[in-house]
Amino acid sequence: MNDPDTTQEVTTIHEQAPQQVITKTIRHSEPQAKGEAPQGVYETKKTIIRFNQIIWYILGLIEVLLLFRIILKTLGANPYSGFTSFIYTLTSPLALPFSGILQPSVTGNSIIELSTIIAGIVYLFVAWGFIYLLDLIYPITPKDVEAQAQ
Repeated sequence: MNDPDTTQEVTTIHEQAPQQVITKTIRHSEPQAKGEAPQGVYETKKTIIRFNQIIWYILGLIEVLLLFRIILKTLGANPYSGFTSFIYTLTSPLALPFSGILQPSVTGNSIIELSTIIAGIVYLFVAWGFIYLLDLIYPITPKDVEAQAQ
């Protein structure tokens, strides 16, 4: 009975003539906010879960691009080749706010940009902060996530 999503069967026998046996099935579930229909609550939670997925996807994309930038700079890739130029163009706006934090370490053609690593860490914390904020506003239980996965 401690499980918030249990089913209980109740049998009642009335002693009045004629004798009746009534069986009811009562389903206990998580309490809903007053005034909200269960379908509305489900849609809200579904939207929040989808929004969380989108945030993590965008973060993953940013992290992969920054990782490519770090690897290409460390390996001393030709900045005028197509792919390298494309990666540098995409990641420049992402790395620019952090470019003055630490000086890059230059050895020959290799450049180790510690500021880009810091950028990746900061973006991770920003995404985590958004997810945490959403969780504070609209808490999602593990049961909700399991229901979404099915």
